[in-house]
Amino acid sequence: MTQRSKSTLFLIEQLIVIAVFAISAVACVSILSTAFFYTNNSSATRHALIRAESSAEVYKATGGDFSAVASVMGGVVRQSESDADIVVVYYDSNWQNSDEANAGFVMTLQADTSRNSYDFEFTTANLVIERITGEELLTLELAVLDSMLGNGERG
Repeated sequence: MTQRSKSTLFLIEQLIVIAVFAISAVACVSILSTAFFYTNNSSATRHALIRAESSAEVYKATGGDFSAVASVMGGVVRQSESDADIVVVYYDSNWQNSDEANAGFVMTLQADTSRNSYDFEFTTANLVIERITGEELLTLELAVLDSMLGNGERG
């Protein structure tokens, strides 16, 4: 009888050890999947920031010329409902230029038709990079100084 009770205790002990390992494994898988998710998001945000910086520099260098931006960045110029120019550039999952069918990300650069209240004339645009599903990664407001109005003194 002593032998039987020892083997029962041994089996119970083994079941407890297996349960502890199973709970630990579930916790580890959960932590690793969360880390994988955050790594993918930060990688996408980093690539979006690089593309946005490049686009902003091209926008600035061309003086706000949307066709030149589209040409350099590998996109197309479209018209919005308000007749404002829009540059659309599609990227695949590796952030290489792509067509719309194979795109994972899309960058839009849209002319801002509202006027500012400063003494300077700006050509402005809004740059948005988002996943093809619509999840926004990055938004920037761009401006290129055209000219100063008046004699340069502010009132």
